[in-house]
Amino acid sequence: MSEQNRSGDPPENVAVETASPADRLDVLRVLDAAMLETDAASVDAAIGADDALVARFKRTGAVVGALVATRPESGQVHVDAVAVRRARRGRGIGSALVAEAVRRAEGDTDADRVTAAFEPTLESFYADLGFEIGDRDGRLRGVKRVDDGPG
Repeated sequence: MSEQNRSGDPPENVAVETASPADRLDVLRVLDAAMLETDAASVDAAIGADDALVARFKRTGAVVGALVATRPESGQVHVDAVAVRRARRGRGIGSALVAEAVRRAEGDTDADRVTAAFEPTLESFYADLGFEIGDRDGRLRGVKRVDDGPG
């Protein structure tokens, strides 16, 4: 398996883009395969708000990763779920999805931070992407402050 790409750029053969309603089933399948507890209504809401992203294999158009964000409070974009198909992990796809969510938040005048809650095994993943890591109620949380618009 190749070395992980933590620069935030997707691998050359993968495009990260806004999920469309046609991607709904693929997003649900990727998240389900990773055993993430995101329900269909949350995915539908994120897709409707343009807060869901997919990583698509350029050659075939297959969805190989997905990110679902929510907006639980004013100014906050929360990474609710991010997953990559097992065969594509370790190549920077998950990093590219989170980095794109951060870039979009940076251009969103309603957002001042991106947050995530995650297991300890993902601490370095989020730290490498510039998140400040803290512990709340035994679960790690990351916060990345963003500008009030494009820089």
